[in-house]
Amino acid sequence: MAMEIAAHVRDATSLVIGNKSMVCQQGLYIPHNIWQNANPLRSPPTLLLFQMSVISVISHLIHLALQPLGQLSVTSQLLAGLLLGPSCIGRTKFIGSNIFPEWGITAIETFTTFGVMFFIFGLGVKMDPTSMVNPGKKAAIIGTLMLIPTLTFTIIFAVSIARHIPMHASLVKSIGYIAGAQSLTGFPVVSYLVAELRISNTDLGRLALSSSMFCDTINIFISATGTALSENQTGGAASAALALLAALALLLALAFLVKPLIQLMIDKTPPGKPLAETYFMIVCVIVLMTGFISESIGQHYILGPLFLGLLVPDGPPLGTAIETKAEALVSGLLYPTFVSINGLQADIFSVGFESFWIIGMVVVLAFLVKFVAVLLGSLFMKLPFREAFVLALIVNSKGVMELVLFDMWRNSGLLTNEAFSLCVISVLVVTACTTPVIKILYHPSRQYISVKRCTIQHSKHDAEFRILVCINSQESVPTLLNLVEISHASKESPILVMVMVLVELVGRTTAILVSHKDRSLNTSTSSSGHITNAFKNYGHDHEGFVTVETFTAISDFLTMHDDICQVALDEGAHLVVVPFHKLWSMDGSIDSVNPHIRTMNLHVLEKAPCSVGILIDRGPVDNSLTVLNSHNSYHVAVLFIGGPDDAESLAYGCRMVKHENVILTVIRFLLFGNENTKDRKLDSEFIYEYRHENMGNERFVYMEEVVRDGVGLAAFLRGMVDSFDLIIVGRHHQDSPIFMGLDQWSECPELGTVSDMLASPDFESSASVLVIQQQRIGGNFGNQQPLHLPAVGIPLPTNELPKGAWAISIDKYGRNPKEFS
Repeated sequence: MAMEIAAHVRDATSLVIGNKSMVCQQGLYIPHNIWQNANPLRSPPTLLLFQMSVISVISHLIHLALQPLGQLSVTSQLLAGLLLGPSCIGRTKFIGSNIFPEWGITAIETFTTFGVMFFIFGLGVKMDPTSMVNPGKKAAIIGTLMLIPTLTFTIIFAVSIARHIPMHASLVKSIGYIAGAQSLTGFPVVSYLVAELRISNTDLGRLALSSSMFCDTINIFISATGTALSENQTGGAASAALALLAALALLLALAFLVKPLIQLMIDKTPPGKPLAETYFMIVCVIVLMTGFISESIGQHYILGPLFLGLLVPDGPPLGTAIETKAEALVSGLLYPTFVSINGLQADIFSVGFESFWIIGMVVVLAFLVKFVAVLLGSLFMKLPFREAFVLALIVNSKGVMELVLFDMWRNSGLLTNEAFSLCVISVLVVTACTTPVIKILYHPSRQYISVKRCTIQHSKHDAEFRILVCINSQESVPTLLNLVEISHASKESPILVMVMVLVELVGRTTAILVSHKDRSLNTSTSSSGHITNAFKNYGHDHEGFVTVETFTAISDFLTMHDDICQVALDEGAHLVVVPFHKLWSMDGSIDSVNPHIRTMNLHVLEKAPCSVGILIDRGPVDNSLTVLNSHNSYHVAVLFIGGPDDAESLAYGCRMVKHENVILTVIRFLLFGNENTKDRKLDSEFIYEYRHENMGNERFVYMEEVVRDGVGLAAFLRGMVDSFDLIIVGRHHQDSPIFMGLDQWSECPELGTVSDMLASPDFESSASVLVIQQQRIGGNFGNQQPLHLPAVGIPLPTNELPKGAWAISIDKYGRNPKEFS
């Protein structure tokens, strides 16, 4: 009986006065469960859990439906709130009274507040304060243009219409704040958009991030001033001034008292080790305390956490701890729920025509002014028109910062429910309209399209050979140095080695690509520092023949390919070498698997402006650091079946054989009964040219192996692989009976059938494997005729083999091979 009375009182004691709803809450908690014949949703904790579950499920379902249309998750989250709120099914008595009653909103709002607080703190940690005050000339100009003209024109327009057009008194009071909010371009909003669009590694994405970061320097002051005015309306200008001074005092206290404490915790953490649990909990408590102090001094609760995040160092170990321990809960649940709650509290049926067209004009004017200002400024800075257009759309994006302001102003009574609803809808409409246009207009991969051949096969003999080596582990340094060494740098054809150290972006927001000849990082004791020093020392020892340039790419592996392809395009690389996603241990077993590296490799294979090699590193066979340190021969095998990728492999192998320590064995596999096909004749002509070029070179060995199917191919490979230090094989081959049975158990199909077999842990071998894909132009394999050798129409007869070359021919009965001298 008591439960029924309490439930009745809770439903009946809701009173709306002006812009506020007054609800009589039950002071004594009485359990509600199905065994007591009661409604579990009458219990605040149960209702909170159910509300968050419903919001999460609905927003994810909407996102799955809208993702093919190019929409971001923030659009889905706002739509989920609008769907569940009074704008849609929330108007029904069942939803409005049972799932989202007025008395149940306070709890979920408070709970998601913690998510927003830690979300803003995490973004502050990942931001680079140096870029905020010194972003570069281009970013500073664009950052200024995206704020000052918009703020000036929209405020003047808002004041003018408030004076000359009749409107409700509440709208007169709030129109200036709404106009000011439209001019803001928050870094959290832009970084979120750029990350979801996966363009953070592009020049355009970096420019958008640095411009918005510079703009945030002014935004923070404007937001703090607006908050002080809105939260201290009764105290007048003096109270607002005290709130601003208190915010400055908070910033100084965090800088001189709290920052040294957090830095001490970081310094006590050993390099490479995670932040201790105790330290992490202390940081979390400090975040909560700064939020409490911010509210107490008349500011918004996110200001203190934002200041704190900006002051502490980004990256590991603190940034890593935040990302690994709090990112999933905060960014995956609490923050999206906060966005949906804003949509849930908007009511489109409360919107009148007067407010609609007045606020609509302010929003449209602000969008157009900011768009035109950024577009013209970008064109003045020599950006291409398409990129300038897309950048103007990016900086017009709306998100969490605007929603936080609108929610705060609604709670303080500055915005009516009608104005708040219009502001939330404006965020939804602007984001939903601009994002698909950005995706249509801007494809980063377009800039990597090369109109000329950048391959080993088509390069000139006396041209500089340019190779981009990507490395993410110190263990791969010896093998890569061997690869560079046997690539044979000479006075006639020197080598430019571009070394890119791949570092996963953890605890930072902005991806960084550093060219160490222009800028240096403090890597003297880091893994990347050891890697770059090893290659620089090699370049110094081979001065005049080898030039080494080093880069460090700090990025998410999902977008790391953009840095790789950009450097390859800018430097005119002939070959990009990327690491395999599996790392071998000393005993030959697989030590670790990184699926993100695999995703990166797939993107590089698809978009690279030159040839690509995937290095399956099993370590040096004789444990020597480089070929120069050993007087032993270095045995390289090229497996030739046919096609442009094998042609590229052969061209690379023939460059290697010029090195005095390299013995090259070219093994050509022939399908039994396929002697007179056109493709075989073309391949024979192609191979002859390289055999003719190496006439008299006893370190060039040619073999032929006739096989019937994949079983014969696999059997031969198992018997010969341990005779070599490095095996080079093409990635793609045309469908042929020679692969019959091999592709049914493929583990890594992106390597191709033969390479996948060689990379398998079941394939016992100590030889490293280099999988080659020749540059793709327009999706075509291209002409495999080498440009620098004359075309020969007749294959070389076996009785006219050049001196020093030999061949083995095995017939269909497996009889003893016949040697030609």
